Amino acid sequence: MDWSEKHILKTNTKIISTSDTEEIKAEELKKDIEPWLSAIFQSEHLSLLIGSGLTSAISFLSGVKPQEMWRLTLAHALANKIKEKADESAIKTNRGEANIEDDIRIALELINGLNIIDDARGSELNAELNTKLLEFINSILKTENDFLEKLNNEDANAIKAFNLLKSFILSFTSRAASRERLNMFTTNYDRFIELACDATGVLLLDRFKGKLQPIFRNTRLELDYHYNPPGIRGEPRYVEGVARLTKLHGSVDWKFEKDKIIKALLPFGATNTHPAIPKNITEQVVIYPNSSKDLETSFYPYAELFRDFSSAICQPNSVIITYGYGFGDSHINRVIEDMLTIPSTHLVIIAYDRNSAKEGEPNNFGAARERIIKFLENKNSAQCTLLIGEHFGELTNLVEYYLPKSAIDRLTIKMQKLKDNRGDKGKGYDNSETKTEEQE
Repeated sequence: MDWSEKHILKTNTKIISTSDTEEIKAEELKKDIEPWLSAIFQSEHLSLLIGSGLTSAISFLSGVKPQEMWRLTLAHALANKIKEKADESAIKTNRGEANIEDDIRIALELINGLNIIDDARGSELNAELNTKLLEFINSILKTENDFLEKLNNEDANAIKAFNLLKSFILSFTSRAASRERLNMFTTNYDRFIELACDATGVLLLDRFKGKLQPIFRNTRLELDYHYNPPGIRGEPRYVEGVARLTKLHGSVDWKFEKDKIIKALLPFGATNTHPAIPKNITEQVVIYPNSSKDLETSFYPYAELFRDFSSAICQPNSVIITYGYGFGDSHINRVIEDMLTIPSTHLVIIAYDRNSAKEGEPNNFGAARERIIKFLENKNSAQCTLLIGEHFGELTNLVEYYLPKSAIDRLTIKMQKLKDNRGDKGKGYDNSETKTEEQE
């Protein structure tokens, strides 16, 4: 496999690495990729890890500027020191370039150190960091607000992007109710996933309890949704379309309040003047972990969230699919590495890598691909499926050609069985070749 090529595909039967877009024939590749992913999706334990690439994809398709993980631009006298230490931290953990999370973490450590020695520079730096964090939160909310505004104005691009997002989510959440629930994990602070789940009727289970002011629950109870069929009591059935959601790095609407974490009533796309946005950002909003040190994730609530991640994926017959995740979180990477030591587990990496090289220069796909290459070193290739590049990672192509369609559609399955019984085998509702559950 040539990692210098633009498009990378690896399944159980096919390996492709090419920069020639003409060689990528989606209709032909669909015959190999979709059945393979369909089989993977039927694993006993299924997890989905979503990174910032999903928000970027939706923003790009809808014509909205996504929030960026830019660097902190501090005016404080110690700003250069913070930047230097953040850069060193990123290099030590093989993450490539530092981002705002590195800057925030180093700044918070410095503030704590200055406060210990009663140095006035600590309070000055804290005040400036508070302002910068508010700007960061506002950039997240602005992306949500711009997208929602376009959606409400019936903008064609926004509607298409939202439909793709809903189809993407349904491809994973429409498992049969008798199977274990999908575990969704995300490093994103925004609420695009929750918005899509609400629109598609997917019920989400998380660690919060309550309605008016949901409180973070410290114990991980295996709660679920059931219903009683009409006329039958005492035999509850599992509700279809239920998933568990864990936001590993916190969320823009989480905040500390009196030693508890609550989910604030912050609407999707709220303006920057909304009263649910706290004034003391550095002490209240739960959005700034960084896993370059394990000590970071032992802090509340990140220890609980990462334990949920570990217990969900590190078990036999477990599959995790990553989309838009650049393998820049060392703690997450270690958990996935532990999972792959179990022979029956499988990893699917779906990533959009844009070639940033100018014409005549060698291909340059940035630090994310380098991290993926390094992560896959010495891994069992039979346990990994790869769909990497501008074609395979592009959300439209992924949804329309490669992801399995909603398995919850029992009418289509019944129709296929009727066609088979009548001798019209191999023809689906669109006259294309399909497979029934029995054939698979």
